[in-house]
Amino acid sequence: MHIENSHTSLHTMKTFDKLLSLAKKLRSSKGCPWDRKQTILSLAKSLEEESDEVLVAIRKKDFENLEEELGDLLFNIVMICQIAGETKKFRIAGVLRKIEQKIIARHSWVFGPDREKVKTAADALKFWRENKNKIKAAKISRAEKVRKKSA
Repeated sequence: MHIENSHTSLHTMKTFDKLLSLAKKLRSSKGCPWDRKQTILSLAKSLEEESDEVLVAIRKKDFENLEEELGDLLFNIVMICQIAGETKKFRIAGVLRKIEQKIIARHSWVFGPDREKVKTAADALKFWRENKNKIKAAKISRAEKVRKKSA
C-alpha cells in the first residue's frame, strides 16, 4: 500500500512538473505569441470564466466535466505563477508553501495542540474560524510593527 501511494505521489509530482514546464514553454520565445503577451491582469478574466465553469460543473454534478474544468482552472493558476516568477513577484513554490502552512495552522485539531477539543464538524468550523482570526490578527500586528519601525 505504501509503495502504491509513493508511486502515485511521484507520478502526480512528475505530472505537475510537466504542467509547469508546459507553461514555461508557452511563455518562451519558442512558444505561443498569445501566451507571451499575457499578464497577470489579462489572465484575470480567464480565471474568472474558468472558476464559473467549475461551479457550473459542480452544481450539475458533472464530474467528468468538473475534472476538465479544474484542469483549466489549475492551468490558469500555473500561468499566473509563471508570469509572476518571470516578473520576480513570487514563484509557485512560495504559493504552495504558503497554502500548506495556512492549512496546517488553521487545522490545529489535526496538526497541532487541539486534538482532543474537536469532536464534530461544528467544533472544527469554530476552531477553523478562531485560528483564521488569530492568524489575521498576527499579520496585522506584524505589519503595524514594520510600519512603526519605518516611520
